[in-house]
Amino acid sequence: MSDCVIKVDHVSKKYKLYATPMDRMKEALSVRKKAYHKEFYALQDISFEVNKGEILGIVGVNGSGKSTLLKIITDVLTPSDGNLEVNGKISALLELGAGFNPEYTGIENVYLNGTILGYTNEEMKEKIPAIVKFAEIGAFIHQPVKSYSSGMFARLAFAVAINVDPDILIVDEALSVGDLNFQIKCMKKFDEFRNAGKTILFVSHDVNAIKRYCTRTIWIKQGHLVADGNTDDVTDRYLDFLHSAEASAFRSDGKVEQNEDGRNADFHDDYISQNPNDIGRIVDLKLYDQNGKETKDIQFGEEMSVELDYIMKRDDIGEIVLGIAIYALDNQYICGLNTLLDKYHVEYKKGHNKLRLTYKKMNILGGSYSFDIAIYEKNAQVPIDYKSRVCKFVMHAPYIGEGTCIIEHSWNGEV
Repeated sequence: MSDCVIKVDHVSKKYKLYATPMDRMKEALSVRKKAYHKEFYALQDISFEVNKGEILGIVGVNGSGKSTLLKIITDVLTPSDGNLEVNGKISALLELGAGFNPEYTGIENVYLNGTILGYTNEEMKEKIPAIVKFAEIGAFIHQPVKSYSSGMFARLAFAVAINVDPDILIVDEALSVGDLNFQIKCMKKFDEFRNAGKTILFVSHDVNAIKRYCTRTIWIKQGHLVADGNTDDVTDRYLDFLHSAEASAFRSDGKVEQNEDGRNADFHDDYISQNPNDIGRIVDLKLYDQNGKETKDIQFGEEMSVELDYIMKRDDIGEIVLGIAIYALDNQYICGLNTLLDKYHVEYKKGHNKLRLTYKKMNILGGSYSFDIAIYEKNAQVPIDYKSRVCKFVMHAPYIGEGTCIIEHSWNGEV
C-alpha cells in the first residue's frame, strides 16, 4: 500500500543465553559446533503495518519485547529473522541522549545527531534556534554535555529529537522529562505532531493515555503479537489480562507497596511556595447528598455531588483537565471521570476556583470508598497536582445484588 510507512514482516529477535562466560568460549572453540547456550526469543514472528498519519499504541508488561521492537524499527538492532521496511525519517524518544558524545558541547552534539538522522549541516543550522529555545539550558549549550545535570541532558536530547521535523515519531514513556513546565511544553509539541498528521508509535504503561491518543493498538506478550485492532477492544483485553491470575506470572514489579500513613493528603496546607513550577494545587473536596447537605454517608440510588476546591497560581498555561476517581478500600477502581472525556471546558482564574461533579444515581454496593483527584494539563497526561485516597465516604446499600454495582434491569418470563 502506498500509505504504508512501516511494514514489519515476520520479524524475530533471538538471543543466545550462556550460563557462564566459559560456556561462551567452549562454544566458540568447539570443533563439533556443540551448543552451550539456550535460545531466548525477545520477539517471535511479529507482523503488522502502520499507515501514514496513524497513531499506533503498543502495550505489554515489562519484558514483553516492546523496546526490542522499537529498537529494530529505529535500526538500533538487527532482526534475527524477517524483514522490515520504513519509508520516512524517524525520530525516536527512546533512550534520550543515545549517541551523544560527553566530550562535545551541546551544539556539537546537536549537529552530530542531525548527521545521524540524515540531515546536512546547513539543514541543522536552520533548526538550531528552535532546538536551543526549546531546551532552555542557556549558555550551557556551548559547554561539554559531561558538565550537564541529568535534567539539562534530558531536555537537550528531547529538544533535538522532537524539533527535527520527522515523518515518524516514536515515543516510549519519554514525554515526562524535566520539570513540570517542561513536561507541559513537551505535551504541546506532541499535540503539534498529532495535529500535523504525523505517524506516531506510542508506548506507555498508562492504558488511559493509549486510549486517549491511539485509534489502533497492538499488544505484545512474551515476544508474541497477541492482539492488533481497535484501541478500546485491545486495551480492554490487556486490562483483563493484568487483572487476571495469569498476569502475576509475568508482572515484573510485584505487589504495590501500600503506605497507609501517606494515603491522605493534607488539603489545607498554606499555598505560599515561590517555586515557579507550582502551577496549581487541590485544597479541598467536599461531598453532598441529594438534599445539598454535606455528608460522608451516601444512600444507594440517590444523587451525590462532590465539590472540588483548587488554587491556580498561574493563568497562562492554557486549558486544564480535572479528574475524579472512586476507589474501594481494596484499591479496586470503581469509576474514573474527567472533564476531557466529558468534553467539559474548565473555566478557571488565578486564585481559588471550584467545580462540582454530580453523580445522578449512585448504584455501587455498600462499603467504604475514597477518591483520587487531579489537575492535569489539557491532555490529562502531565499532573499539575494529584491527591490519592482522600475524602473517605460510606455507601449504604441493601442486599439486592452482588459484585461492584447494580445495573438497572428487569426480569421477563414471557419470551
